[in-house]
Amino acid sequence: MSLFRQLRFHTTVNDLHMLPGGGIEVAFAGRSNAGKSSAINTLADHNRLAFVSKTPGRTQHINYFDFGQGRFLVDLPGYGYAQVPEPIRAHWEHLLGQYLATRPNLIGLVLLMDARHPLKPLDERMLDWFIPTGRPVHALLTKADKLTKQEQAKTLSAVRDKLAAWPQCTVQLFSSLKKTGIEEAENVVGGWFAAAQAEAEDHSGT
Repeated sequence: MSLFRQLRFHTTVNDLHMLPGGGIEVAFAGRSNAGKSSAINTLADHNRLAFVSKTPGRTQHINYFDFGQGRFLVDLPGYGYAQVPEPIRAHWEHLLGQYLATRPNLIGLVLLMDARHPLKPLDERMLDWFIPTGRPVHALLTKADKLTKQEQAKTLSAVRDKLAAWPQCTVQLFSSLKKTGIEEAENVVGGWFAAAQAEAEDHSGT
C-alpha cells in the first residue's frame, strides 16, 4: 500500500501547547487558496479525509493525520486569506512561525503554492522561518492543470532558480484535478521518513 493511502485522521488542536508528544511529522503549509486540502485528499486517494472549505481561510486548526509507525502529516492552517480578521490572522501566523522554527518532531515541510502565483511574500516568510532549521522543504506547485505545458515548464524553472540558494529545497508540479505529481510527492515524503528513522536507529545504536 502506498504511504499516503495509509493516512487516517488522528486529532485536531488549536494551540501549540496541545501538540502530540511523540513521533515524527511532516507539515503541509500553504496559502488559504493553494488547494492544500485537495492535495492531501488526492495523495491519500480519499475524497473527504481533509476538510475542503468552500470559504478559504475558514479552517484555523492544526489537523494531525497518522501514517502509522509513529509518523504523522500535520495539516497547518491556511494563511494569508484577506477576509479573516486581522487579529486572528496575526495570531495564526505567529503560531505557524513558532511551530516551523521550534517543533522538534518536525522533519520536513511541504509548501503548497498555486502554480499561477508562487512564492508570494507570506510563502517566503514561511521559508524564512523554516529554512534555518536545516530540514528539507518540498515546494508543491498546485493547480498545474491551469497552466499550459510551456507555462508549467517556465514556472517550475523560475521557482527552482529562486530556491537554488537552499540545497535542501526541491520543487515539483502537482494537480489534484488531473492527479499528476502524486508519485513524486510520495517519494519525497517517504524518503524523509526513511532518513529520519534510519538516523534514529543510528543514534540508538541498533
